[in-house]
Order: sequence, then C-alpha cells, then structure tokens
Amino acid sequence: MKLHHLRPAPGSTKDRVRKGRGDGSGKGKTAGRGTKGSKARSQIRVGFEGGQLPLQRRIPKLRGFTNPNKVHWSVVNLDRLQAAFPKGGGIDPDGLVAAGLARKGTPVKVLGSGDVSVALEVRAHAFSATAASKITAAGGTVEVV
Repeated sequence: MKLHHLRPAPGSTKDRVRKGRGDGSGKGKTAGRGTKGSKARSQIRVGFEGGQLPLQRRIPKLRGFTNPNKVHWSVVNLDRLQAAFPKGGGIDPDGLVAAGLARKGTPVKVLGSGDVSVALEVRAHAFSATAASKITAAGGTVEVV
C-alpha cells in the first residue's frame, strides 16, 4: 500500500454541483442567484453596501494601540513586607505569591514605601533605589533574580 493508492471510501464523496449549465440540468437558469440585480450578474466584494458608506468607514477609529510586550509587574512595598514577615528571614517571589503579596507568573518589584526594622534577605526581579537602601540599612540583603 502506498500513499497514492489511498482513495475515499465508496459513496463518501459527491461530485460538485455544476450550476448555470442550462435549464435541463436542474440547476440552470438563475443558478441560485435569485433574479436580476448586480449580485446576479457579477461578483461583489464582501462588505459592499450598494454605494452606501460602508460600515468600516461609518464607525469611528480607535486611537492608539495596545503594546503586546508590556511587562505587568507585581508591586510590593516595604511596609507590606514588614507586616507579612515580622521576624525577617529569606523572601523570594514564590514566597510572596504564597503570602498573597504578588500575582503568580508576573515579575516582582519591591518599592520603598514604608520602613523595615528587621533583617530581610529579599530576592526579587527588581528593586527601587530607596527600597534597596532601606533593606540594606536594616541589615538585610538584596538580590536581583
């Protein structure tokens, strides 16, 4: 058996209907196009409205565009870190997701709003300059993942 020997099962395919081939064919005369008019005589492009201003020109244009490459950050402030981890310790993006401070699957950025009084070892995708300085001043470490 070779690929060129394959054929459809008998009776599974029908010949296409040849319209407009004479009145005796059963599909002749108007051939399913109705009677008269420009649509019966020739092809008309999709969306043609007979000379009326078409829909795509009647509706207003949408301004601007949506950037498909925009990065949506999960933002975490220092006061929220202090409240979630009062004893300090190591913090990573998965731990922030588990604590409910960040969204799963998005990069995490730590911002410097609030104060830190315990030593935090924070691993995140980005830090603001004030957040990094406050964490290191409290005796913690900052690591960019």
